[in-house]
Amino acid sequence: MMTDNAEPAPRLAVSLRWWLRQPPAAFSFVMATGIVSAALTDAGWQLASQILLWIAAGGLVVLTVGLVGRILSRPREVVANFRNPHLGFGYLTMVAALNVVGAGFHETAPVVTWWLAALSVPLWLFLGYGVPLSMMLRTEVGDSPLPRLLAVDGTWFLWVVSTQSLAVAAATLAGDGGNARILSDAAVAFWGIGIMLYLTLTTLVILRLLTGGENAGGIVPANWIFMGATAITVLAGSMILHLPRGVPVLDLAGPTVGGISYLLWAFGLWWVPLLVAFGIWRHMVRKEPLRYSTALWSIVFPLGMFSVATFRFGDVNDMPLVAVIGSWANWVAVAIWALVAAGMIRAATVFLRRR
Repeated sequence: MMTDNAEPAPRLAVSLRWWLRQPPAAFSFVMATGIVSAALTDAGWQLASQILLWIAAGGLVVLTVGLVGRILSRPREVVANFRNPHLGFGYLTMVAALNVVGAGFHETAPVVTWWLAALSVPLWLFLGYGVPLSMMLRTEVGDSPLPRLLAVDGTWFLWVVSTQSLAVAAATLAGDGGNARILSDAAVAFWGIGIMLYLTLTTLVILRLLTGGENAGGIVPANWIFMGATAITVLAGSMILHLPRGVPVLDLAGPTVGGISYLLWAFGLWWVPLLVAFGIWRHMVRKEPLRYSTALWSIVFPLGMFSVATFRFGDVNDMPLVAVIGSWANWVAVAIWALVAAGMIRAATVFLRRR
């Protein structure tokens, strides 16, 4: 009897330790679940969409409490991750998670969208400037520009994703009618910032790929964020094109937004076979085992975002073939989400049993 009563305590302690040691990019689970919820909405599966949206909202709360606990209990570890070029940009998943969940609640509770968007802006300012500055201003002996360049990887595109999530939030709220001009201006401004960041980072990442920078560790799941960054840019672009008529910024930037969004959609589609080939090389040629990790949500989110962006961009611009591709991609994203979620549950069960 004593053993049965005492057993939950060690498991609770183990769970608490894991909770407080969540990786910086842990909020990618919220991003992935929230965008797959949107994909189900587009497919007409409202009940399933609402279930996933509430799962995403619950995950946002749980991970936020865990992050606060981690900051309070392990501040040095948090700062070290913040300054790590392979981990620091992962904290920007918080910004995107807030806006993905906020956009999901817009139809039923627009006040939630407002509050989460307002919370995401100071986070984006702090992280969007703080993470790159912490690397630029490093003064440790042995630092040189070359290692920093070679440290560029897919997680850096979270800089783009978080920025474009603000464009999505602003465009979503602009449709409510109040402050439409200011919010429309903000949406286009964030979209433009995201475009420039994407072009800059794409140059650095492709340079690294072509010079063999990935040979040591192989192509990692986070590199799918290359495509996810294009997808959320296209989604933001389609929402900007759907802003209320008569907004001056739309007359000024509308054709540019539409043209660049279409080109980026094509570029994102081009990335998919290449990323699949990288995965085959990693797991079938190099024989690396496929195990669950938080990084797998970095595959689910881009797939979900691509499906939603493709469907809505095709629908807004009367491009039926593009919309059909998006509707097919919706089910691919849902299937991959289910597989990764099952892997997460299994990994958590095995972990607790072993402990």
